[in-house]
Amino acid sequence: MKYNFILLTFIFGLILPINSSCSKVNVPPPPVYSDIRTMNIDINKEMQIIDGFGASDAWRCQMVGKYWPLEKRNRIADLLFSQEIDENGNPKGIGLSIWRFYLGAGSAEQGPESDIYDEWRRAECFQDSDGKYDWGKQEGQRWFLQAAKQRGVNTFLAFTLSAPVHMTINGKAFSPRKLHMNIKEGMLPDYADFLVECIDNLQKNEELKFEYLSPVNEPQWDWMADSNGKASQEGTPATNDEMYQFVSLLTERLEKKSLTTQVVLGEAGAINYLYEDVNNENRDNQINDFWNPSSSLYIGNLSNVMNVISGHSYFTVWPIDIQILHREKLAAKIKQFSNLKYWQTEYCILEQPGENEIPGGGGNKRDLGMKTALFVARIIHNDLVVGNASSWQWWTAISRADYKDGLIYLDDGNSSGSTSSSEYCKRNGYIRESKLMWVLGNYSFFIRPGMVRVHVADQNPIAASNDVMISAYKDRQTKKIVIVTVNVSNAERIYKLNINGKLKNGELTPYITSENSNLMRGTITNLEKIVIPAKSVVTFVGELQ
Repeated sequence: MKYNFILLTFIFGLILPINSSCSKVNVPPPPVYSDIRTMNIDINKEMQIIDGFGASDAWRCQMVGKYWPLEKRNRIADLLFSQEIDENGNPKGIGLSIWRFYLGAGSAEQGPESDIYDEWRRAECFQDSDGKYDWGKQEGQRWFLQAAKQRGVNTFLAFTLSAPVHMTINGKAFSPRKLHMNIKEGMLPDYADFLVECIDNLQKNEELKFEYLSPVNEPQWDWMADSNGKASQEGTPATNDEMYQFVSLLTERLEKKSLTTQVVLGEAGAINYLYEDVNNENRDNQINDFWNPSSSLYIGNLSNVMNVISGHSYFTVWPIDIQILHREKLAAKIKQFSNLKYWQTEYCILEQPGENEIPGGGGNKRDLGMKTALFVARIIHNDLVVGNASSWQWWTAISRADYKDGLIYLDDGNSSGSTSSSEYCKRNGYIRESKLMWVLGNYSFFIRPGMVRVHVADQNPIAASNDVMISAYKDRQTKKIVIVTVNVSNAERIYKLNINGKLKNGELTPYITSENSNLMRGTITNLEKIVIPAKSVVTFVGELQ
C-alpha cells in the first residue's frame, strides 16, 4: 500500500504542472454508440423473376359468389384483388396477381351420396355422366373469376383434385386405393379431354385467359375415406409415371386446339418430395424425374409445359432451422437444372409450433392478429429468399372455419366460425379481415409480376428469422424499388440504407402492417433512418434514378 501511494503521488506531481501550463483542456468527447444498423442492397445482383402472388377459390367461393349479397361479394373481391389506393394513400386491397380456379369433380351433384361430409368441400362438375357440358355450373366461382378480372388480375390458373366422378373407379371424388390415380382403366385420355375442354370453353365464355393448368394436386397423399367411409374432400394420389402419362396427353390436346395454356406440374404435398427420395413409392424426387433430360419421365421436351416445379410448404416450416434447411436443399436441387423455376403454390398452417408462436399452438382456432401473420410472413420470406420461389400462393382465400386456413374469414357474428352446418354463412354473414391477408399484401400489392428480386447482403437466414428479415425487388422498366421487412422481434429496429444506386429524392415511402395498422401508408422516410416497428411487416417503396 505504501508503495502504491508514493507512485500515485509521483504521477500526480508530473501531470499537474502539465495541466497548469495549458490555457484550455482538450478533452475528446465520449464515443457515441449507435443502434442503427445498415441495410445493404445490391441492385445489380439479380436473383429470380417474380411471377406473382395468389390464392384459390376453393371451396367457399362457390357459396359466397352465388348466394351472398352483392355488396358484400364486392367488398371481399376488393380486399383480395384491388390495386387501387384510397384518398389517404392506403391500398384498398392486397392486389393478388394470380387467381386459382378450381375445376370440380362432381361431388356436389351427388350430395350426401358423395360421402364427402361437408357440402362446402364438394364441388360441381361442368360435365355430366353422359359427356354433356353445362357451362352454367360453378356459378359462384365464376362470379369471383369475373371479379378478379375486373380488378386487374390477368393471370389465372385452373387446377383439379380428381377426375369427374363418372370417370373414377369407385364413382367418388376420393380414392378407394392407396398410391395410384383414381381413374377407370382407359379413361385417362377422357380426363385430359375434359380439362382441355374446360379451359377452352371457359376462356371463350368468360373472356379471359388461363395461363396455367395444374392437373395433379398433392399426389403423395392417399386421399382415402376415413374409417367411417367418409372423406374430407375431393382428391386422388398419383405416381410419377401416371403424372407423366397425364401431362403427355394434356400437352398433346392443348397443342391440337392451339391453346397456349401451360401445364404446371408438381403441387407436392411437402417440398422434400421434390428434391429427395422419401419412401420409394414413385411419388418423390420429382425434380429429377421430370426435369432431368436423361429421365424416362422427362417433360422438358413436351409442348405447353411451364419450366417450373411446384410444391407446398406444409410440414417443412418448424422448427426454424429445419425450415431453412429444406429450402436450401430445394434451391440447390433446382439450380442443377437450367432455367427451372420453383413455385410455392399452397400453404395454410397445419403444423403445431406451440403457443409461443401462434395462438392455439397450431392450425386449429382462427387468429386474425399479428402473431399468426408474422409466423406466415417468415415462411413467405424464406420461400422467396432461401428457396428462391418465383411465385407464392396461399391456399384458400375465404374461410368460414374456426381454423387458420383463410385470408378473409366469415362468421355469423356470434362465433368465430363453424363447419357444423352447411347453412352456416351460406347466404350471408360477417366479413373479417385478417392481419395475415394484409401481410401477404405487403408482398402482393407492391411486387408485381415481372419484377426481379435483388440481393440483400449480410443476412444469416436463421438469425434473421428470429429478428428482422429483409428482401428487395426492382422493376427494370419503371425503376421502382420495393423493400419488404419483417420484424418478428419485440423491439423497434432502425436501419440506414446502403444501396448501389440513387433513389429519387433520397426517400422511401413505408406501408405498415402491425397490430394497429393494415398496410397503412406511413410518413416518408429518408435513407439514414429507416424505422421498422416491433412485430410488424413494412414495405418501403422508392424509385431509382
